[in-house]
Amino acid sequence: MNISAEKLDIIQKICEIQDNDFIDLIKNIVETPYPSRTDWWNEITPEERESINRGLDDLDKGKVYPHDQIRKRYEKWLKD
Repeated sequence: MNISAEKLDIIQKICEIQDNDFIDLIKNIVETPYPSRTDWWNEITPEERESINRGLDDLDKGKVYPHDQIRKRYEKWLKD
């Protein structure tokens, strides 16, 4: 199915919707700029960016621990 046919199919399905909440959801999706102009990186604090960069640096240096080792260390605080 080509893009024009897919668009028409979507339009037809939207025309059949009777749920106002669902219509509001679709309206929100359609009105959101695409692609989104906001990058989450620009929305976080400098401290959060620094923390992420430290984590990536640790990863690059091999300073990581397996999941099971960390779970064992903190199991008294973890609940399944």
